[in-house]
Amino acid sequence: MVKTGYKYLDDINSPKDLRRLSVPELETLAAELRDFMVSELCVNPGHLASSLGAVELAIALHYVYDTPDDKVVWDVGHQAYAHKILTGRREQFHTNRKLGGISGFPRMEESPYDAFGAGHASVSISAALGMAQANKLQGIHRNVIAVIGDGAMTGGLAYEGLNNAGASNADMLVILNDNNMSISPNVGALKEYLLGITTSKHYNRLKNRVWNAMSGVPRMRRAIQNFGNVVKQSILKQSNLFESLNFRYFGPVDGHDLKSLVRVLGDMRSIPGPKLLHVVTKKGKGYKPAESNPPIWHAPGRFNPVTGELLVNPGDNQPDRYQDVFGYTLLELARLDERVVGVTPAMLTGSSMDILQREMPHRCFDVGIAEGHAVTFSAGLAAGGLIPFCNIYSSFMQRAYDHMIHDVAIQRLPVIFCLDRAGLVGEDGVTHHGVFDMAYLRPIPNLTISSPMDEHELRRLMYTAQLPDKGPFAIRYPRGRGSLVDWECPLEEIPVGKGRKLKDGNDLAVITIGPIGKLAARAIERAEADTGISVAHYDLRFLKPLDEELLHEVGKKFRHIVTIEDGIIKGGMGCAILEFMADNGYYPEIRRIGVPDQFIEHGSVQQLYHLCGMDEEGIYKVITKNKLRMDAPVESCMATHS
Repeated sequence: MVKTGYKYLDDINSPKDLRRLSVPELETLAAELRDFMVSELCVNPGHLASSLGAVELAIALHYVYDTPDDKVVWDVGHQAYAHKILTGRREQFHTNRKLGGISGFPRMEESPYDAFGAGHASVSISAALGMAQANKLQGIHRNVIAVIGDGAMTGGLAYEGLNNAGASNADMLVILNDNNMSISPNVGALKEYLLGITTSKHYNRLKNRVWNAMSGVPRMRRAIQNFGNVVKQSILKQSNLFESLNFRYFGPVDGHDLKSLVRVLGDMRSIPGPKLLHVVTKKGKGYKPAESNPPIWHAPGRFNPVTGELLVNPGDNQPDRYQDVFGYTLLELARLDERVVGVTPAMLTGSSMDILQREMPHRCFDVGIAEGHAVTFSAGLAAGGLIPFCNIYSSFMQRAYDHMIHDVAIQRLPVIFCLDRAGLVGEDGVTHHGVFDMAYLRPIPNLTISSPMDEHELRRLMYTAQLPDKGPFAIRYPRGRGSLVDWECPLEEIPVGKGRKLKDGNDLAVITIGPIGKLAARAIERAEADTGISVAHYDLRFLKPLDEELLHEVGKKFRHIVTIEDGIIKGGMGCAILEFMADNGYYPEIRRIGVPDQFIEHGSVQQLYHLCGMDEEGIYKVITKNKLRMDAPVESCMATHS
């Protein structure tokens, strides 16, 4: 149920309603928005801390600018909940991230107020520049604003956009929502640079006085800017990074001072050219538990809104999550070999690499939201004699594809890619599903690709990958909890490229890769009990190199094969099996189960598996349907293997 009884929020159905309020009334509205978000997200989990920190910014933008005609691009999208609520989606907010409900990120197809989709970081400046240039070419006069925050400014794409925008002299505003955080705390020189500007009170006080006194005279603006550069160089002992890129720099300003925000944004509407407003906010603002520990409250799950206690669902204490098995195993390997190091792009807690960081901080590298850099940096570590485990979410690895090919695979460097959140991830939806990795990794030479069926296999694959002469190695595993309560096991080598037969059978072969094999095993057991069919089950384990001995066994014996994978069906494991059978003269009937050739929306993992026919029931139906076509002799459906 949507909470009601608010003085102002209940009557805000669009920014037009918002603009009827006075600025003091907006401050009450901000408090109501925070209360509304906390009351909703405590029972329907989502991204809390980032959106709490951007409440005043969202209000001020829709108050000052004529949205949706003026375009606001939110980057990253999980700071945009207040924006969604203010733009007609308050009544639907309880459906946030649920199947059939609104997305947790901006989506162009969802609302005209969502000017651009942004589930991944650092896209806003480039997109906003494109919109500004489109306006110019078409003679359209509208404002374009890019709101970049939560560490997205550490991504290389942001600087490519800044460089191009400054050179083009485009009419656009970049708002740097500086909360000193991404998901884990911000890292790097840029963080310290922004902090230096933020804390330079003398410079900002003097600049504001001069600007307020003279800004009403247009011809003096350039003089003011030149004067500002002199002041900055004398007080900060450095020139401004953004102004060196031909951006007019304003700020920093308090991102929670609505009166100042409204005034500054109003003043900037008429200033031409590329501009950057540096806004300082606090992640989790207005809810003390989130303010005190922003990483935990980035996406906290269910919680008690009064006490701030995080609520654990029944059974959540067993078993551990795959990411935790990764984290503890990485620490174990690091204790065994001083060359083992960890690399992650701003996902220390999300990948559980913080386990390594706590004991060996000097061997754990958080490089910020910069996936391409993470891969090439790992390549450099490997070239220098270390053994880097580079942990990147599967969907984010898409951003580093060229780096994997050019910097790692061609040079055969022993970088171990641990692709967390592989497969369908659930409520984060279309931008975060890790379903393309097997298809886009499979064509890369020199790369080993593997997927463990359970936590024991994950540990053994991690151990195998760091052994000598294994080269580039990818291990993909899902989000969430595994299946083994006692996941600790001896670290043993798995022969690269060798699968395993889990169960023998005579009528049908089922080939799986990854944890979806457990669903297949249950479906096989049901199908055999219900129909009398005899099903063999193979865990391929390695997508590359393929276990050719195993596949020859399957090709010679079976005329009916079902392949099952938790990835896109186009170009994935099923396609690899089809290619092998065709190349080797086998002609079985092959049914492929996996993610169809479409983008899958948000919902629970169980719901999405059902929609894709990948759940136990869907697998059961495919297996039992094949029983109707098993009377013809095997020899008539395949060629003899040479």
